[in-house]
Amino acid sequence: MRHQVFRTDTPYGEGSWQHLEVRHRAHARVEDRIRSGKTTGIGRFPSRHFQINAAWLELALTGADLPAWTQDLLLDGELATAGPKMLRYRLLRTAARITRGSRRPRLRISATWPWRNELISAFTRLANLPQSAT
Repeated sequence: MRHQVFRTDTPYGEGSWQHLEVRHRAHARVEDRIRSGKTTGIGRFPSRHFQINAAWLELALTGADLPAWTQDLLLDGELATAGPKMLRYRLLRTAARITRGSRRPRLRISATWPWRNELISAFTRLANLPQSAT
């Protein structure tokens, strides 16, 4: 049997223990995203100048948001909860080639790439996302 203790400032009687636990676990997910963001550059500023660091922070936040949205919308299984290093290794370093045929770009993924099916599934989900109204 496993026990876990957490402390909260919620006034006594304003929530069942089940509600408090769900809220606590949801916050742990936020902390995981912050930890992932720190590994992608949020915690390291390149300059002493505010404007340069502001631009760096905007780019680093975008770099942290893209994998988070990719995981939420396109990936499943182990890759849906993977950290940035695993995503870089398995998806961004894919053995593939972009070719053109019939006036359409095509992505040719190596048949021996271990995560080929996951990447194809992600691209299929991306193509099936609803288009924006604008």
